[in-house]
Formats: sequence, structure tokens, C-alpha cells
Amino acid sequence: MARYHIETYGCTSNRGESRQIERTLRDGGHHPVESPEDADVAILNTCTVVEKTERNMLTRAKELDQETPGDLVVTGCMAIAQGDAFAEAGIDAEVLHWDEVPEHVRNGECPTHTPDTDPVIDGVVGILPIARGCMSDCSYCITKEATGKIDSPSVEENVRKARALVHAGAREIRITGQDTGVYGWDEGERKLHVLLDRICTEIDGEFRVRVGMANPKGVHGIREELAAVFAEHDQLYNFLHAPVQSGSNDVLGDMRRQHTVEEYLDVVETFDDYLDEWTLATDFIVGFPSETAADYQESLELLERTRPEKINITRFSKRPGTDAAAMKGHGGQVKKDRSSEMTDLKMSVVGEAYDSMVGTERSVLVVENGTDDSMVGYDQSHRKVAIPGAESAGVELGDTVACRITGHNTVYALAELV
Repeated sequence: MARYHIETYGCTSNRGESRQIERTLRDGGHHPVESPEDADVAILNTCTVVEKTERNMLTRAKELDQETPGDLVVTGCMAIAQGDAFAEAGIDAEVLHWDEVPEHVRNGECPTHTPDTDPVIDGVVGILPIARGCMSDCSYCITKEATGKIDSPSVEENVRKARALVHAGAREIRITGQDTGVYGWDEGERKLHVLLDRICTEIDGEFRVRVGMANPKGVHGIREELAAVFAEHDQLYNFLHAPVQSGSNDVLGDMRRQHTVEEYLDVVETFDDYLDEWTLATDFIVGFPSETAADYQESLELLERTRPEKINITRFSKRPGTDAAAMKGHGGQVKKDRSSEMTDLKMSVVGEAYDSMVGTERSVLVVENGTDDSMVGYDQSHRKVAIPGAESAGVELGDTVACRITGHNTVYALAELV
């Protein structure tokens, strides 16, 4: 897990993006710290409204570069519009779009929860860690050193915690864990589908459930049962985050990812069979030390074939003490070029998915405030929807509203109330 320090400059939009970054980091078990000196990673969300602001951003980035013992990430408007300015100023920073920041911090590793991690409510979103640890031994991941093997509380205990979240006002429950797909494996039986079914049938109230990261190997053995539960219960977002990490079986072997590309495809095809519309989320690590140009091409082809609607792309970075850290790797330019090309494909695929929504009507659960008078929520497939004017129309957090999709901004839809 990482300790992070985040600073935000500029408009309401930047502040909203920082809140989303923090929510995702907390969801993954990372912890905020007040001082950059205490941080494993410092995050600077920048503004670039005038020339003086640009100079101030460069000055602050240089200070954070010196003050932070770990990494510096720069995001926000200046990062997007003038990203090269930081390197030209001699600042050692990773320049990223804001929605790439959490995945960079995670570095392809599993989210991490400490033994004392309890369910929490952030607004109307309840975060429920259902287990700690995993069954994997990925060669690049340092998380397993902190968490160990899977330790699963009983289904009854997790249902009780979920019920408490709903009674406390949660309208969306985000189920998290290092690998939710192997929940129960330490007791001899994977039980994620059992837990989801019981949450949906035994808890009264209006709420939706989003399932967090589940590695393909864990899901593969229960894919039929899990997809059937998704198809049965409207409370479940039709959303699955199954990080494949590479389209090459050779690279997956070197990563010790346990699953094969074929098993990943089995999972995708099963959910296609059970659900008319659903969102596949996945992760790719580019520039792994043993990844050849042909291996990388297989990743591009797999992305194109399965067309996930949420894609996290991470450039390989060595973690001390891991086996992959001892492997001779690629230079930074190779990783940068591969990441850039894959990101271009990602934006095309995701943009097409949101473009297909235009003109349709959706039921959207509103879970956060947007910029100005807008509010933000998610449809049944956990596609992000921004609704301008929703606040003035009297919409409140936790409301489920009917919307017509009017457009999109590549990674989220725009809608009007109907």
C-alpha cells in the first residue's frame, strides 16, 4: 500500500477530479498523509489559467520533487496542455491524465487492505473490503509481501457489514479486495457468487453493488455461477474488472499471473452469453522486461478483440525485492511509446462505447457532485454519466433518475433528465 500526498490548484473541476483520485486510492487501501516528506507518492493537480499560474505550478512541482522521498505525479490542466514543460524544467515527474493516476500509484498491483480496514461511507458510496490477501504470486508485485494469502471473513459477516452500510445511508456498495474472485478459497470454496446473491436477497432497501477487481484465474472457475447471479439481480451493476495485464501467454508466464489469455476470453464470452449489456474493465502492463514487440502486439490485438470499456494502462516499473526487479528491462522511451499507442487505441474503443449510448434512455444512480450545476452517476453497466443542471432540478445524491444520453466526452456520457 502507498502513502500519498495530494495538492490541488485551480477550479471546481480540478477539485472534483482530486476527490475521485482520492476515492479510488482509498478504495485500494492507500492512505493520505499531510506532508510530502511522509509520502511514497506526491500528486500535484495543476492549473494553467495564466502565465503566472504556470510558473507557480513549475515552482511547486520542483519543490515537491525535492521534498518527496518517493515518486511525483503531475496531473490536471497543465499536465495535459504543457506536459513537456516539467521535464524541460528538470523536474522528475510522471505526467498523467487524472484518471490514470490511481493505476500508476498501484503499479499493476492488487489493491491493499490492512487487517484493521473497516467498511466506510464516502457520501452515498459504501466501501466494503470483503477479504484480505490473494492467492497469486505475481513476479512484479510487492503487495503480497504486505498482505499474504487470502483471509476471508464469513459470508454472514460480510452480509452484516453490507447491511450496516445500507442502513447508514449507502446507495452504492463497492466490494473491494486484493482479488475478490478468490473470496472463500482459503475455506476450500470460492464464494463470491454466494456472497453477492445473499447481499441482493437478504438486504432491504434501494442500493446497487459494484464488484471490485477479480483476477481472471479466480473468476474462471465460477464464471457460470457468477454471470448467472449478475443476470438475476438488478442490484448488481453489470460490471466486471478482470485485469488481464498482457495478451501474450509467454509474458503472463513470466509475470506468474496464473491465468492464460484463453481463460480470460472464456470469462468474457461467458458474461457475453448471460448479459445483454455489461462493462468489461481490464488492466494492461506495457513494457514488462520480457515483453517483445510481438508480445506487445498481442496485447493490442486482445484489447481490440474484447473491447473493454474501462482500461487501465500501466508502464512497468520495478518494485524493490520483487523477482521482476532483477530482470533486464526496456528503456523508458520504449515503455512510453507503447503506453502512448495503447492509450490511443483505448480512447478509440472507449469513445465508441459511449458514442453507442447517445439517444438511449438510462436509469442512473447519482453518487457524486460534478462541476458547476452538474451531478454524476452510473447506469446499470456502471458507465459514468454526467447530468448538467441536475442540482438545480432538485436531484440529490443517492437519487436514481431517468436520463436521455445526449453526448459524451470519450470517458463519460452526458445526459439530460427525462
